[in-house]
Amino acid sequence: MKTRERTADGPDLFAGGFIQAITLLTDRIDDDRRYPFTIPAVRDIGTPDLHAKVTYFVGENGSGKSTIVEGIAVAAGFNAEGGTKNFNFHTRRTESDLCEAIQLRRGVRRESDGFFLRAESLYNVGTEIEELERVDPGIIAAYGGKSLHEQSHGESFLALMKNRWGNPGLYILDEPESALSPQRQLSLLSLIHEHVKEKRSQFIISTHSPIIMAYPDARIYHLSQDGIRHIAYEQTEHYRITRDFLEHREAYLRHLLK
Repeated sequence: MKTRERTADGPDLFAGGFIQAITLLTDRIDDDRRYPFTIPAVRDIGTPDLHAKVTYFVGENGSGKSTIVEGIAVAAGFNAEGGTKNFNFHTRRTESDLCEAIQLRRGVRRESDGFFLRAESLYNVGTEIEELERVDPGIIAAYGGKSLHEQSHGESFLALMKNRWGNPGLYILDEPESALSPQRQLSLLSLIHEHVKEKRSQFIISTHSPIIMAYPDARIYHLSQDGIRHIAYEQTEHYRITRDFLEHREAYLRHLLK
């Protein structure tokens, strides 16, 4: 599973991101018969390399992609419900124990910023930001100057990403497409590229979206009942099914709606 990124001029200048790889430490697992170690892709994750620019974890619901991304985020020091490393609120503990059983292999560079963004708990993050604003007025300015609760789900997502993401950072996103229209998913791709190109930020993303996972030269890991493997963009089910449906919509509908 280990690969090295290269360019025509030699080793990739991005080789060695903030997090280079993750390793599952089996000696830290008390009982491999309990969640999340019953998930094949989690149990057999091995030591996957992470791209210094963008890494995707993709697969069906229940395949473990969000579990792995959450585990990486918490192991990296982020709050399980999202936010920066300074957020320490807990609405309800739902995270798995994976963070205790994985080890992050760090690169030489250290991030100067970061954010764990997950669609399902963005409401809780917005509430925490408002609470922090009451204690330290001016916090909301870093998120665009307007409460996330006073915007639509998609608007608050984009406002957070455009305003809060600043310095070279580690940005971990869990299924961001759930809040974004196709057009705004394209906007997210553009924002990711801006950060990668100009600030050398690193992104780790779980997604179902063939738009979001289309970033050039990214590393994509597909999770399934057979475990985890590195695949090309065109090999993902998300790409193939979307392409085939758009090209043969009437045939699909005749089969599905018979």
